Amino acid sequence: MKRTTRYWICQIGGWGGWLLLQVFVAYQFAPESILTPEIKRNLFFFSLFVDFVCFIVVTHGLRFILKKLKWLSFSPEKTFITFIAGILITAILSFYGSQLLLELPGNTFEKYEINERKNKAALLEKEMNVAGTNYYLYEKNGVLDSTKYVSVLKIKKATGWYRDKNNNWKFEEQRKGRNFGGMVFNIILLSIWLLIYVVWHYVDKNRKDQLDKLRLEGMVKSLELKTIKSHINPHFIFNALNSIRALVDENPRRARSAITELSNILRSSLQVEKQETVTLKQELDIVNDYLALEQMRFEERLRVKLYIDEDTLTQPIPPMMLQTLVENAIKHGISKDINGGVIQICSHFVDNHHELTVKNTGKLKTTEIMSAEGFGIKSTQERLNLLYNKKAHFEIKNIENNMVESKIIMPVAEIL
Repeated sequence: MKRTTRYWICQIGGWGGWLLLQVFVAYQFAPESILTPEIKRNLFFFSLFVDFVCFIVVTHGLRFILKKLKWLSFSPEKTFITFIAGILITAILSFYGSQLLLELPGNTFEKYEINERKNKAALLEKEMNVAGTNYYLYEKNGVLDSTKYVSVLKIKKATGWYRDKNNNWKFEEQRKGRNFGGMVFNIILLSIWLLIYVVWHYVDKNRKDQLDKLRLEGMVKSLELKTIKSHINPHFIFNALNSIRALVDENPRRARSAITELSNILRSSLQVEKQETVTLKQELDIVNDYLALEQMRFEERLRVKLYIDEDTLTQPIPPMMLQTLVENAIKHGISKDINGGVIQICSHFVDNHHELTVKNTGKLKTTEIMSAEGFGIKSTQERLNLLYNKKAHFEIKNIENNMVESKIIMPVAEIL
């Protein structure tokens, strides 16, 4: 509502300012020719009001169409073509639309001026002592009467009116290209309006992009601590350390491997703030380390299946995002089932999008997702919105066979 209110304030204020400027010029430089008598003044103000309404309507219509076309995503060439087409169409509509509306009452400022000129032509006839004569027949029987011709020429040049051979008054506009001049004036006004509109939106878009970038940087920086507190919670670390301690005597080689896996996970969590994206292969390495540690605890209760399209391994994804989904799958699904369950990780291309899916045994509970424990789930969509400008999508839902599906759909990145 605030944005809409600002728009209408600018619309009414801008075109209202133009109307007041016209009134100022009329009172300052042409009060006698434009503002007297009263009927002429009223017609002048009415014509200004009609122009004001027409400009408001056509520019608002142009704005509506531009928004529908989503012009901010256009290339510079397409934007320029749209700019020119929009100006020409709105100039034509405003010019002829105002003329049509002014014709409806049956009298216009221009018609009144033309009738005034006719009266002036009749007065000039009297002043030149040719009223009631056949002066208009300056060429009779092929003989040009220069005196009569001068009279006709003076009256016609001063008023646009002249008498034809049948003594009937005829009008011929002396200011050639008047309509063309009015059209050019409309084009100039609408060019200024559209230029202000386009520049304002480009500045606004740039400001929003900068804000989004700052928000993303702030969020990425805060993820390091949040990852340790939420994504890789203390319980996981304690459980992993306890499992490693149990292996020190039983299986020293596995214990050393587990320590390496844990250090890899912690190192990756601390590097989140330094990278906006990592390749799927890098993320899978961390996920595999994480699952290897969890399998020490769950043993045969945790079964993992990977369905990874090799072509997707080089695709960029937000760091620790897949690990978050896997951790939530174990925490809210596998760990709560006495028989454990299965986790399926899938990655493939679908309709020019990269789909990353995690399925796990269990049943989704809304209260878990909306609680503080579900920070990783709630932050996933926020990170996707910032990184992909709302072109990526995240969803989590129950599916058949007592399974929960978490799916991330991202644009396919071009790999050079």
